Amino acid sequence: MAIAKPQQAGLAQSIRASAPIFIAGASVMLVLLLIVPMPPVILDFLLTLNIMVALLIIGVSLYAENALAFSVFPTLLLIITLFRLSLNITATRAILSHGYAGEVINFFGQVVIGGNYAVGFVIFLILIIIQFVVITNGAGRVAEVAARFTLDAMPGKQLAIDADLNAGLITEAEARQRRKDIQRSADFYGAMDGASKFVRGDAIAALIIVAINTVGGFIVGVAQEHLTFITALQRFTLLTVGEGIVTQIPALLISTATGIIVTRAASEGDFGKDLTKQLSGQPTAILIAAIMMTLFGLAGLVRWFMLPIAALLFVYYFRTRNRPPEARPGQLPTAAQAAAVAGGTGPQAAVKPAESVVPLLSYDPMELEIGFGLIPLVDTTQGGDLLERITLIRRHAARDLGIVVPPIRVRDNLQLKPSTYALKIYGLEVASAEVMVSRLLAMNPGTAMQAIDGIPTTEPAFNLPALWIPESGKAEAEMAGYTVIDPTSVIATHITEIIKSHAPDLLGRQETSALLDNVKTHYPVVVEELVPNLLTVGEVQRVLQNLLRERIPVRNLLLILESLADAARMSKDIDFLTERVRAAMNRHICAEYAEDGLLSVITVDPRLESLLGEAVRRGEDAYALLDPNTVAKIYSSLTKQMQAAQSAGLHPIVLCSPSVRLALKRLTERAAPQLVVLSYSEIAPNLRVESIGQVSTTDEHEPLETGTL
Repeated sequence: MAIAKPQQAGLAQSIRASAPIFIAGASVMLVLLLIVPMPPVILDFLLTLNIMVALLIIGVSLYAENALAFSVFPTLLLIITLFRLSLNITATRAILSHGYAGEVINFFGQVVIGGNYAVGFVIFLILIIIQFVVITNGAGRVAEVAARFTLDAMPGKQLAIDADLNAGLITEAEARQRRKDIQRSADFYGAMDGASKFVRGDAIAALIIVAINTVGGFIVGVAQEHLTFITALQRFTLLTVGEGIVTQIPALLISTATGIIVTRAASEGDFGKDLTKQLSGQPTAILIAAIMMTLFGLAGLVRWFMLPIAALLFVYYFRTRNRPPEARPGQLPTAAQAAAVAGGTGPQAAVKPAESVVPLLSYDPMELEIGFGLIPLVDTTQGGDLLERITLIRRHAARDLGIVVPPIRVRDNLQLKPSTYALKIYGLEVASAEVMVSRLLAMNPGTAMQAIDGIPTTEPAFNLPALWIPESGKAEAEMAGYTVIDPTSVIATHITEIIKSHAPDLLGRQETSALLDNVKTHYPVVVEELVPNLLTVGEVQRVLQNLLRERIPVRNLLLILESLADAARMSKDIDFLTERVRAAMNRHICAEYAEDGLLSVITVDPRLESLLGEAVRRGEDAYALLDPNTVAKIYSSLTKQMQAAQSAGLHPIVLCSPSVRLALKRLTERAAPQLVVLSYSEIAPNLRVESIGQVSTTDEHEPLETGTL
């Protein structure tokens, strides 16, 4: 048996692989049934195959948990209908040509209807009426209504998926799968609405074919074979009715399968399980049925059937009436049962577990709260694409910063002003602003030549003066030299800047561990050498936070970890490790600020560097202990140099010695948080450095002339 299993698996795979080719070939062979006469043996095989396929289809329909579990059914219905009509034509050719169409049709003509063509006609007409009037009409109507309501519900379902995705309840892969399922559901019911017309047309075609065959049989039997009227009627009509019944029974089964498929809704399992669970879950209904069966039996109605069945129902009722309420679908516990559970006297299975309050203790890492006036920016049915933009922002953050930004939850807040939004990190508001949905934001980049009309405001990301202008004024503003952006871009830009400035807060130990695991999949030696032999995950996290705090991307995590492994053997001081990593990342740092191989910097007076060095040595940490007067002079000189650099269109960058870099950065980060402070060890090789000024504490000291170091 152990050897047979792989062989059976291989055979199953071979059959599965060749099935598409076989099905395609069989579909094309249906045309041959319309043209080429078939021997009776082959016709018997094809009619048997038709019955088998019909039974298989209704079985699959009964066990399908939902409509999408049998999504191929509309196409299969078309192929089976064509196959059945082809069999009708082939059987008609055999009946009229030879007066014999195989044993299957002969069996239905002689045995099923007892050789009586009148009875056969009645049975055939009843089958047609059941299929055409009852099943096909109902299934077609259900499919039509389901298709309409599925299409109407698509926008709401799409919005719910986007909300779950932004709330972090599902992943992007799950969101794509849910969108795909919604689209498949709409396509399926739309296809079933049209496929149900095949079944209706098949019933009409069967009735017409039987009528034509009956008339044709009279003509062939009386005119060509010179049979009597009664003999021709007995011979050809009996075969015609038998052929009609043998094809309509599978048609009726497939019509029933059609109705089962389109009516499957709100199910938790297959039809058999749901039926058993829901019918047996109501003991009172079983008791009523048992009493009525007993009354019918006592009244004399086939009591040898009625009374035993009633006894079985009574037994089943008394065995299920004490079942706990949870075991009865759709039934709520009574007040007495609820009291018994509350008092501890009820069954243990019915005890309701205490509500957990643990989820209430957590915060979402990032939240975007919007006023109700900004909902159109989120609603995809109204053209809003803010949710899609947020997904792109997270991707760009991973590419630019090297960290995985947690999902940003978007929710409406009625306490906010209608056109206001607020950004929160771990429950604390870090920024808020107001945008106008029906207007555009116009900013003067410094090249605008004329003024335009608009509502004055401040761009939230960079605090630049701007104007809210109507959408009709976009062309005029752009011709005047203004930069015009839409409200969604305003919010997206603001979110991007908040992520950059608060990246250290978003990088916790768990996120750091995930980054290390990602590197470990490709470079396991590097991670295993560093963590936990030399540093803990928390110490690596603090180094990465220091880098992000000065907006240095940590995407090249391999270089960072290798630098930490080298430096951690000398010291585990976080500031020391950070500076060593910065020196190793000199090319990455300078690439951010250099232009054409030239880096324009503001140098530091050597006397100030010496003063800072002495102040750092007196302290316990990399903080300069200076008197307020000296600090004020540093701020004044630094402000003057920064203004000069910005006037020249340059980003202010201060260059100093490695020993005082961190102290100078911490001294100035409150007054000038965007100031970049570099050390000489962080200058990449082959990079030209140009001095555009100098920071000094001497009042009479003037900025140095521009020169090259």
